[in-house]
Amino acid sequence: MARVYNFSAGPSMLPEAVLKTAADEMLDYQGSGQSVMEMSHRSKTYDKIIKDAEALLREIMNIPDNYKVMFLQGGGSTQFAMVALNFMNKNNKADYIITGQWAKKAYKEAARYGDAKAVASSEDKTFSYIPKTDKSMFREDADYVYICMNNTIYGTVYHELPDTGDIPLIADISSCILSEPIDVTKFGALFAGAQKNMAPAGLTIAIVREDLIGNAMDICPTMLNYKTHADADSLFNTPPCYTIYIAKLVLEWIKNEVGGLDKMKELNEKKAKLLYDFLDNSELFKGTVVPEDRSLMNVPFVTGNPDLDAKFVKEATEAGLVNIKGHRTVGGMRASIYNAMPYEGVVALVDFMKKFEAENK
Repeated sequence: MARVYNFSAGPSMLPEAVLKTAADEMLDYQGSGQSVMEMSHRSKTYDKIIKDAEALLREIMNIPDNYKVMFLQGGGSTQFAMVALNFMNKNNKADYIITGQWAKKAYKEAARYGDAKAVASSEDKTFSYIPKTDKSMFREDADYVYICMNNTIYGTVYHELPDTGDIPLIADISSCILSEPIDVTKFGALFAGAQKNMAPAGLTIAIVREDLIGNAMDICPTMLNYKTHADADSLFNTPPCYTIYIAKLVLEWIKNEVGGLDKMKELNEKKAKLLYDFLDNSELFKGTVVPEDRSLMNVPFVTGNPDLDAKFVKEATEAGLVNIKGHRTVGGMRASIYNAMPYEGVVALVDFMKKFEAENK
């Protein structure tokens, strides 16, 4: 059976080389006589897997020694509570920039535990842009400022980080992690659900500056306290073992086959340019995001006719271009072109769009 080009926003495509390695090692991981799925997380064999995964992530992302890396569960949605319970701990205040559904959910969750304030929002135009902010907009006594770096549903991204001064910046980087270099030192904490660009669903990465760990609210559950997991090297309880193993394979692929994040960014820019250039010159399709805030990872577009959009999605699926229907809040289509999407997949999409446009003028 031929593989399709999967434009899903997540779970998303994985590199074919990674899937082949995982298949080869499914029954017998490197002579252990067992699958990683069956392996004790306390075994020496698995201990090497999780330590290698962390070392690779630190190397590839250039994560400084004074940041803890944690392999967690619960997805990005659990992080919405963890961030507030761990960091909104001095003045019980936090400032949020609302750039989409996930930032809005994070803000609402934080408001359950303290004084969360929405300092800016782009909801007035269906989150089609990143709102401009300056340092004066943030409360001087805020414990942190929160952003969603790349907005999966709406196709926007921060090309320039907000200036928060001495206030820690916390970012959800779920849909842009490992897509390009990022300066970790500009953040107090970063987190990402792995199912978009790094591994199958079930794993969440948290990268937290050490000085921010250890001051969680008294009401914080043990499992939602970053210190719990930092002190136990992500082995306080059984971690998502197999997903961490796949993440290690993806990291090896980025390092050894792609050549690191600078090269990864070049490849992603090439893919995105091909699609955006077509959209900018199309008579039928149009992108929904202002050009200066466009994401490299998620590209929403519409025809302006819901019936034609539905026809496009149906015919694209039949042509092996799957999971391209847009989110209900935007409508139309959305092509998620994460790291594992090959350039040929975007070529196939653009060629299909050209054909569809010619047949539906």
